[in-house]
Amino acid sequence: MTVCQTLTVPDAALEAVLAGVPDPEIPVVTVVDLGILRGVRVRPDGGREVVLTPTYTGCPATLAIEASVRSGLDAAGFRDVTVVTELSPPWSTDWITDAGREKLRAYGIAPPEKDAARNSLKPEAPAQCPQCGSCRTHEVSRFGSTPCKALWRCEACAEPFDRFKCL
Repeated sequence: MTVCQTLTVPDAALEAVLAGVPDPEIPVVTVVDLGILRGVRVRPDGGREVVLTPTYTGCPATLAIEASVRSGLDAAGFRDVTVVTELSPPWSTDWITDAGREKLRAYGIAPPEKDAARNSLKPEAPAQCPQCGSCRTHEVSRFGSTPCKALWRCEACAEPFDRFKCL
């Protein structure tokens, strides 16, 4: 399992549970794929906690993600593991795994390129259309199907698609 920021406590069963929790808005990717799962750490009292960071501070899916993780943990017998949300450091599209980027593309969402968030002060390059692969694309609206995505259109195949905003 790839985690983005936090101490990781090796536990294959716990990792398997977390790797199976889908994102509620994009069910083809998991919380691990999107980098929302920052890791698992040991508290000073010896207990463990799963650390999550939503894609942005006001993400309406945050409570659903926490509930899905909690449900998965409970079903697997990890009732003693707590779930915490941390907003700092903020989530970045750089935390999306390579597998997550491919799953997004296959689902019809243009993922940000690797290190796009790190270079986000530069103007965004055209998105690659997830339908036909063309880079002759343009942004239609800064607001897509969810607040963390923008609506784009491909000039080659005329299909609209969402693109993750670089954060």
